Amino acid sequence: MFWHRKRASSVPRGNLTAFIDEGSEIEGKYTFSGTVMLNGKFQGEIASTDTLIVGERGVVNATVRAGTVVINGELVGNVQATERVELKGSARVFGDVEAPVIVVEEGVLFEGHCRMTKSKSAEPTRDFSVVPLKR
Repeated sequence: MFWHRKRASSVPRGNLTAFIDEGSEIEGKYTFSGTVMLNGKFQGEIASTDTLIVGERGVVNATVRAGTVVINGELVGNVQATERVELKGSARVFGDVEAPVIVVEEGVLFEGHCRMTKSKSAEPTRDFSVVPLKR
């Protein structure tokens, strides 16, 4: 009798465009479309308008620009996202993070600056004046 055990993952593999597993080491500039899960080692630059997921065993030493960035592993470098950045409980981030939405879970090790930007779809800000009421 054989027992099959499914591997736990934050994103089903069916939704991934690429999966870079541990044991892989990549250096250079990486551009992609879709959703990429990186569990290996990467050094260089990552650019996309879509989603990058750094897995728990992922080690990234790079400048990252993407639509959405989800970090479970280690990232050394600056991150800019047009939509959101999520730092999950096991994340170790050493660098600046910039996005309209930034989520930091309990247990994250984060050394750097955090800057929340305006999203592209946000309405222009309006100035409101506060006028005291007279009685």
